Amino acid sequence: MGGNLQANMLEAVSMILFGIGFGNLLLQNNLMKKIIGLNIMDSAVYLFLAEKGYIMGRMAPIVVNGVQSAEAYINPIPSGLVLTGIVVSVSVSALMLSLTIRLYRRYHTLDLDRISMMMKREE
Repeated sequence: MGGNLQANMLEAVSMILFGIGFGNLLLQNNLMKKIIGLNIMDSAVYLFLAEKGYIMGRMAPIVVNGVQSAEAYINPIPSGLVLTGIVVSVSVSALMLSLTIRLYRRYHTLDLDRISMMMKREE
């Protein structure tokens, strides 16, 4: 059991990070803390994909020294997914932060319960 966990250490770390981010997203009322939780979850998924795509002893898929055998290189798809995910994550984070700023300017708080109460009063 211990050897199995040690062999899959980064996968376990990514699952723990995902759990921390998910718990933060569910349990916090502050919008900034929710955004941080979502970013932790994103990072955990990227770590998991990067770890699954890496094969010990293989090189990045760039042909060097005439080696063209597929067995000499790692699979480039997980790396591409991670890169695409990071770009999307930055865009989503920027959108969430801009909406949070607008909510703060209107309601002068970042507490989600207080904002929803103020919104109900406006109706």
